[in-house]
Amino acid sequence: MRRIAVLTSGGDAPGMNAAIRATVRTGLAKGWDVFGVRNGYAGLISGAIAPLGAREVGGIIQRGGTMLGSARCREFETADGQAKALVQLRQRGIDGLVVIGGNGSQTGAHALSQHGFPVVGVASTIDNDLSGTDVTIGVTSAIDVALEAIDRLKVTGASHQRAFLVEVMGRKCGYLALMAGLAGGADAIVIPEQEVDPESVAENLRAAYANGKAHAIVVVAEGSRNNAEGMASFFQAHHERLGFDLRVTKLGHVQRGVAPGAYDRLLGTLLGAAATEQLAHGSQGVLVGMINGDVATTPLHEVVNRKKALNLHLLDLAQTLAK
Repeated sequence: MRRIAVLTSGGDAPGMNAAIRATVRTGLAKGWDVFGVRNGYAGLISGAIAPLGAREVGGIIQRGGTMLGSARCREFETADGQAKALVQLRQRGIDGLVVIGGNGSQTGAHALSQHGFPVVGVASTIDNDLSGTDVTIGVTSAIDVALEAIDRLKVTGASHQRAFLVEVMGRKCGYLALMAGLAGGADAIVIPEQEVDPESVAENLRAAYANGKAHAIVVVAEGSRNNAEGMASFFQAHHERLGFDLRVTKLGHVQRGVAPGAYDRLLGTLLGAAATEQLAHGSQGVLVGMINGDVATTPLHEVVNRKKALNLHLLDLAQTLAK
């Protein structure tokens, strides 16, 4: 191993820059040449690959997003696109690749490894829906953004005795909504893994007011069948019967752009460094993540074919505490 490259793919996540920095500097410490790929797999196909030194990754650990950029790339899903990417790597004499990203990114990493190219994935997505790790880079910072929004809405909600709905990101995974709702003392949490109908949510909110609460908070995952639009429409249509409606706040990409907190900086650093160690030891086709408090590896073929389960006991706990 003499030359490696690093890319970030899919949705950006706070802490990605820490992982890039750790990958580059640990690679340089081994005497390797390290290259950065701009704009994910699209840049890999087009050859947007340039050397990275210690100074190029200086001052980025505290920055959100990814200094390498990211982009979706349908072409890379094809055999022709993957062949083009391999040509770009081999033309530059690159011996290994570190891919920082979530499910789609690691599916791409697995495809390259199937062609025999040494690839190591780094678990990074605010959705925390990736198998092979208990927690992914970016999720704790995204939860903090959602929690801050919930806390602020509670203040104004108590002033006006109103009910608010907060929709968070997460695609088809309810982890962000569940953790933010649990930490924020939400009165109802709606996630794809255990759908709740609007009438049941209304009953929870009525119970909150009956118990003397001056406000009510509902946290909804964007991938839920009854998402923000559906919930708001139901409450508006039944306003006269219910006696109240829901004010909707959709956080959207606000959750992505935050500066990484301490945990995501540390996690990015540990996993980025671990990725270079895996390449140095000859490992390939694996994901590095955090399992039971330790850095661990999981074969990519297990990661891309397995859905990560959500601990629904925490949803029961949230419902108990909301009373």
